[in-house]
Amino acid sequence: MDLHYKGQAYTGYREVIPANEGLMSFGLLKLNDQEEYTGESGRFEIALVILSGKATVRVDEQEYKDLGERKDVFSGRAATVYIPRDSKYQVKAKSENFEAALCFVQVEEKYPSFVVKPEEVVVNQRGGETNWQREVHDIIVDNGEGKVGRIVVGETYSAPGNWSSFPSHKHDTYVPGMETELVEIYHYRVSPDSGFGIQVLYTEDRELNEAYLIRDTDSVFIPKGYHPVVAPPSIKVYYLWFLAGNMGRKMLPNDDPNFKELRKLETL
Repeated sequence: MDLHYKGQAYTGYREVIPANEGLMSFGLLKLNDQEEYTGESGRFEIALVILSGKATVRVDEQEYKDLGERKDVFSGRAATVYIPRDSKYQVKAKSENFEAALCFVQVEEKYPSFVVKPEEVVVNQRGGETNWQREVHDIIVDNGEGKVGRIVVGETYSAPGNWSSFPSHKHDTYVPGMETELVEIYHYRVSPDSGFGIQVLYTEDRELNEAYLIRDTDSVFIPKGYHPVVAPPSIKVYYLWFLAGNMGRKMLPNDDPNFKELRKLETL
């Protein structure tokens, strides 16, 4: 199974991680001003996260006009459209260099579409006065309860020279009250785009024991295990993340026992 998907130049719609990896898939959409893209969600619910530019999005008979206000992912919070399963949708760019991420999760029920505006994104500062500081944007997390089937979506901004998704945690086993079983996909942007980050993936038994050099527009599929991210000094690393599972959508990450004591440093 492929886990690291390298970025490629593209226009229009590009499938990045195919649905045959499980109940999730991931794609990117790039349009110039006034260009349109039409799709159908089928058995998937979709979070359409605007990465840059502006667009009007129609979902069935509902139209959401002029969404998006950032020039790139490092320039503000995201606007996001939730597209239910069994829906037709149309995206019409209202600016040059429009780009969106499409996060697909297989679901059984159809819910109404909705928009999460930039001002509705919940911003969390994580890590305290440590070297694993980052800013986490919750897009569809707690606010999605009763409104979506499985999907959980957000963005993380890892500070230069810091670790992220750290202390190392996993969410691959269902343990009521302790850990939720959720599969995850990361999509990265790096500033400057000539830079890089490092994605580490490992399990306690070392069945999975990998480190990937992450470049701008790369993506990684995370089926299991601990998954910290490293940003080199002077490099900003952003990643869009979305999760889904079959045992609920509440995130209960379980820290690597080797790093649990580091949590105390976050509250000093």
